[in-house]
Amino acid sequence: MSEFNTKFPEGFLWGGATAANQIEGAYQEGGKGLSLADVLPGGKVRVNVLSQTGFNFEMDKSKYVYPNHDAIDFYHHYKEDIALFAEMGFKAYRMSIAWSRIFPKGDEIVPNEEGLAFYDRVFDELNKYGIEPVVTISHFEMPLHLIKAYGGWRNREVISFFERYAKAVFNRYKNKVKYWLTFNEINSATYFPLSGLGFSADSEETLLQDSFQGLHHQFVASSLAVKAGHEIIPDSQIGCMLVYFPVYSIDSNPVNVLHAIKEEQISNYICGDVQVRGEYPTFAKRFFKENGVNLNIHEGDLELLKQYPVDFISFSYYMSLTEKKEKTAEEKVTGNHFSGVKNPFLSQSEWGWQIDPIGLRISLNQLYDRYRVPLFVVENGLGAYDKIEENGTINDDYRIEYLREHVRAMGEAIEDGVDLIGYTSWGCIDLVSFSTGEMSKRYGYIYVDRHDDGSGTLERKKKKSFFWYKNVIATNGEQL
Repeated sequence: MSEFNTKFPEGFLWGGATAANQIEGAYQEGGKGLSLADVLPGGKVRVNVLSQTGFNFEMDKSKYVYPNHDAIDFYHHYKEDIALFAEMGFKAYRMSIAWSRIFPKGDEIVPNEEGLAFYDRVFDELNKYGIEPVVTISHFEMPLHLIKAYGGWRNREVISFFERYAKAVFNRYKNKVKYWLTFNEINSATYFPLSGLGFSADSEETLLQDSFQGLHHQFVASSLAVKAGHEIIPDSQIGCMLVYFPVYSIDSNPVNVLHAIKEEQISNYICGDVQVRGEYPTFAKRFFKENGVNLNIHEGDLELLKQYPVDFISFSYYMSLTEKKEKTAEEKVTGNHFSGVKNPFLSQSEWGWQIDPIGLRISLNQLYDRYRVPLFVVENGLGAYDKIEENGTINDDYRIEYLREHVRAMGEAIEDGVDLIGYTSWGCIDLVSFSTGEMSKRYGYIYVDRHDDGSGTLERKKKKSFFWYKNVIATNGEQL
């Protein structure tokens, strides 16, 4: 292992990240309405549900477990959990607000006071320890009523409901939250629109049309949120959030190189260009034409996008992808619904995600070179099966190694000149995996005794990585 001398900037926002639907539980407490996440079955069947057509959004408790209903019960354990975050030395905590706690159906005029009060308590607890909240407004948990009654983000009317919701949380928490993200992994919507856009495609033929129309509505909603946020909280910083992965060509064959470039344009840059540059990229016109996408853009939409871009880019990074123009079914590898071919130079996680720390440095350079706005890594981590030893310890050295190398890659990117403001690793406490609906796919520094079948005591245990984070990362990376 090479010597590491990079100094992270003073005030760098070290911390962890979660999402409301994956940790809170209490799905029918405090006036909360049902959300998309509440009707997603647990277990690996969820992977198919997220990509299939014709999902009916109904629960079948005789057939499936619904782990998001209880999750790890952060709703009742938030003080204990935040104290553990503080013990590790967190400077920031990226979390989300459950839309259906604030507007249970999504289209109400008056927000739910019990829901607002809950997040007041969470923010006050974070403030007690000097932890900066970084809040995602919409993280894969759209109110179910907006899906059933309106068809999700395909319906332009949802823009006004989101704007009302955003204004409600800006006004309520204007003295408690400075950093906001509008939509989680917004560019994932064309891969699994169910989670990102709140609809199950009617057919493969209409998938791209509906997805990009829904994305356009989210772009408009995001710009309206930026406008409102800056008016209500003048010193606020409002960012977009992308799922990002560099796309490598399998070889130097120009056919494969061009294919990789095109894949990267559509996967990584359409959403970033609209939300940061304020306009659709030039390559989108040809892509839309070749794929039969005809956007219904209202008068004033493009001007709004241009006038109210985001202040910074946040993104998740878990893996890179390797592509070739013509690939067989046997050559494909899949991670988090994105497929490519196996890269012979990389190892894989237990879920088949290819591990590539240098890819994070590449991603940071690509994003900063393209956009020249501050960057924030708000998700990165290793899902793995963790074993409790006979003496009660959890020796997750594999996670420590994964995180150490990715943090080193960030340090190198800073030396490259990238303006990086923070790093919140994903699943700082064990949670329900969104993509697979499992508890056994663990990411956290803190083990939670909850299992795939819903059993468990909810006892919290510190893993080896907990102490590593406390002693190494919380010292601004000086011990790396």
